[in-house]
Amino acid sequence: MPALPEVHLEPEVVLVGLLPPLLNTAAIQTSLVDFATHRKPILMLSVGLVVVTTVAVGAVVQWLLPGLGWPAALAIGAVVAPPDAVAATAIARRIGLPRVVVTVLEGESLLNDATALVALRSAIAAIAGTVSAVQVGVDFFVAAAGGALVGFVVFWLVASVRRHISDPLLDTALSFVVPFAAYLAGEEIHASGVIAVVVAGLLLGHKAPIIQSAPSRITERTTWRSISFLLENAVFLLIGLQARWIIEAVGASTLGVGQIPGLCAAVLATVIVVRLVWVSALQVPLVGRGVAGASPGRTVCWPGGPACGAW
Repeated sequence: MPALPEVHLEPEVVLVGLLPPLLNTAAIQTSLVDFATHRKPILMLSVGLVVVTTVAVGAVVQWLLPGLGWPAALAIGAVVAPPDAVAATAIARRIGLPRVVVTVLEGESLLNDATALVALRSAIAAIAGTVSAVQVGVDFFVAAAGGALVGFVVFWLVASVRRHISDPLLDTALSFVVPFAAYLAGEEIHASGVIAVVVAGLLLGHKAPIIQSAPSRITERTTWRSISFLLENAVFLLIGLQARWIIEAVGASTLGVGQIPGLCAAVLATVIVVRLVWVSALQVPLVGRGVAGASPGRTVCWPGGPACGAW
């Protein structure tokens, strides 16, 4: 049996080729009304939790590997800080969790990558020089505001064109350009391409009944669900094909064979503990306004706690 090929997955392949369409698929299917209603817990998880996890993991890595340096340790923290919510939301729907919980998980998955990328870029810049906390804050503000502006501009342009398109196939073809145009335009002005894609997708999905015909909406959603299915599986396939390269790199590492699994276990435990402590301490309030099956003004804590109500 021939051996599996060794694949080196370049970061640009994921960031430019795979991430924008995956984000676009999730964004156009997310309710902007629900997203706005639960913006507080979404931001607490996608921004606050990612930053706290980055620092916590960086501290653990620096403690275990003192010679690595804080910038590299924080870079590791930024890589593992944003959780992959695709599996979480799929399981949540399957076991019948409240819609509000699924909404928060989906909203978090749309924005946590942007926070992690800003943190990673700051850590890489710190490796090459010095980066102050003020500079990191300014970079995050510029990335968020610039990305939101680019996303709105892309939405306005596409919405203006769609009002004059009646062919579902042409309309769907236009949707292929949206995530890449928004991402590349955002990155070109040194803003967040992730936020640009998310804002454009949320607005286009929200205004779809006004700017698109019913056949166009059906064709677009069906096509993008198929694309999302293929890309998600392609990502995991490419990661699996890198297994041999990763194992060889581990064998060539100056760290001991037993030290690497221990470091990985410590990082994983830190991520789990920090997430549980964060959501338990803040109790991430979820207000049930505008959510199917929820009483007006009712507060439900997620994922659990003494003050939480039951659905």
